[in-house]
Amino acid sequence: MSGERREGLPEMAELERVVDRPRIYVASLADYNAGYLHGRWIEAAQEPGDLYESIQQMLGRSRMPVAEEWAIHDFEGFGDFRLHEYESMETVSRLALGIAEHGQAFVALVSLVGTEASELERFEDCFLGRFESMEDFARGLAEDLGWEEELDRLADSFRSYVSIDYDMLGRDLETELSTAEVEDGGVYVFDLR
Repeated sequence: MSGERREGLPEMAELERVVDRPRIYVASLADYNAGYLHGRWIEAAQEPGDLYESIQQMLGRSRMPVAEEWAIHDFEGFGDFRLHEYESMETVSRLALGIAEHGQAFVALVSLVGTEASELERFEDCFLGRFESMEDFARGLAEDLGWEEELDRLADSFRSYVSIDYDMLGRDLETELSTAEVEDGGVYVFDLR
């Protein structure tokens, strides 16, 4: 069976993308309190109204005569962020849509600034990128600022004496900027000033 792919089964990369998609498991509290498990996994990267509609559909299929209350009993695809049982659908939507668009870097921003909409809307302005290290970030910054061109202006007799300590520059930049470790290595860099 190795090397073969069964018809209709998704590729491993497709499965990994499915697991990374933000989803919530919403349960009917009337059913739960009566000893039944009734709920539904819902794709969270949608508008709050659509999330509420999915919840109402789930509640409408309850075996209980009156099922109006619900809670988030599980979630996945939100990285390190922990959703609360009664998290607002506005917050769930905001986070899930941001993750769907920007990936785990968005989760890193949430860990730095919280869930306030005005802060999260700044993602594209404040996200500087993912780098192997702050030293790597410093090296790229120096290149972007034209360090090589400036070095070319020096007389050949001085060039070998002029250099940038990228490690130190990276450490100094880390005090001015905000960073978050990447789970599989590297660092996300944000300018929240």
